[in-house]
Amino acid sequence: MNPDTPDKYRLTPLLWAAQNRHGGIVRILLERNDVNPNTSNEYGRTPLSFAAGNGHEGVVRILLERKDVNPNTTNEYGRTPLSLAAENGHEQVVRMLLKRNDVNPDTADTLFRQTPFSFAAENGHEGVVRTLLGRNDVNPNTPDKYGLTPLLRAMENGHERIAELLRDRPGLIPRHVASVPPLEPPPQPPQLSEPPFKRTRRF
Repeated sequence: MNPDTPDKYRLTPLLWAAQNRHGGIVRILLERNDVNPNTSNEYGRTPLSFAAGNGHEGVVRILLERKDVNPNTTNEYGRTPLSLAAENGHEQVVRMLLKRNDVNPDTADTLFRQTPFSFAAENGHEGVVRTLLGRNDVNPNTPDKYGLTPLLRAMENGHERIAELLRDRPGLIPRHVASVPPLEPPPQPPQLSEPPFKRTRRF
């Protein structure tokens, strides 16, 4: 029996266990030499991608203990585990990922060119924003595909505390940006053809 055999959606037992917070099963599977810890489904989601995006700290910890787990693997839209964790406000997972020296904290996705910092600001995750601001290798003023900076993303969605935090930070974001009038909402992401999935998305 091959423990790494995927189902029709290219989900292996390890992928199922990681995305559903079954840390014990993850450990058991990773004890085998024939289980690939970086396996991905048809949308490029790895076990770490699922665990980080869903905020499963225990599973993330187990995976990051392994040197053969790539923490920068992207899905088909260029989203890293850090990007997904930041978007969903999983501050502890973000901190865990940033402890790895091989994690790039400023990787933008390929669909909208948003960085983890941009996603966190857009969704009002102040803890994640503060964590990323503490890094010297994170640019808090990087615009996305539509020219929107993290500050403008925060303003657009009414996140006043984050807007104030970024606006008043000296030397990073020009203060006059805060007076920009309300923006037209950017185009929405395309509807994906991914089949239904229980409890969590796969892209």
